[in-house]
Amino acid sequence: MARYTGPTWKISRRLGISLSGTGKELQKRPYPPGQHGPGQRKKLSEYGLQLQEKQKLRHMYGVNERQFRKTFDEAGKMAGKHGENFMILLESRLDNLVYRLGFARTRRQARQLVNHGHILVDGNRVDIPSYRVKPGQTIAVREKSRNLQIIKEALEINNFVPDYLTLDAEKLEGTYTRFPERSELPAEINEALIVEFYSR
Repeated sequence: MARYTGPTWKISRRLGISLSGTGKELQKRPYPPGQHGPGQRKKLSEYGLQLQEKQKLRHMYGVNERQFRKTFDEAGKMAGKHGENFMILLESRLDNLVYRLGFARTRRQARQLVNHGHILVDGNRVDIPSYRVKPGQTIAVREKSRNLQIIKEALEINNFVPDYLTLDAEKLEGTYTRFPERSELPAEINEALIVEFYSR
């Protein structure tokens, strides 16, 4: 299945989490979309819960099913907890780190910045959103792109950079200093359910 490009607010309401990170989607109508909306939060089966958790994480990072599964399998070959490693690999994607550094307001916007060649990794232009950044690598906005309005606006709004990243706002560059710890990853995700889903 191709990457979802439809309305994200509808998906946010369906899954019960804010995919934009602002929480606006759930403030106005905190119930699922559709004509039967308000009374729709039915009790899910075990499989339903596992599937919902997988969809939450997949839509959060904007990854298609094939790429998601491939990353999950890679995480299984690493030492440590499978689910935790999986989330660390997703967090290490270039588009996600551009978003975390505050160069974009959403992951979708960050993906577009990467696709259009506005981002450099260690001084080299990288236009692949799924590029996996390694600890120690530097992510910067290209010289010609520094006056982009969307980047300026995003940096004005951003007031938090995770501890595993360092940001130099003047130079518009940041460094991925280390892999994140579980406590620094999305708390609303129960990765054990995703491991169970793929282990069926």
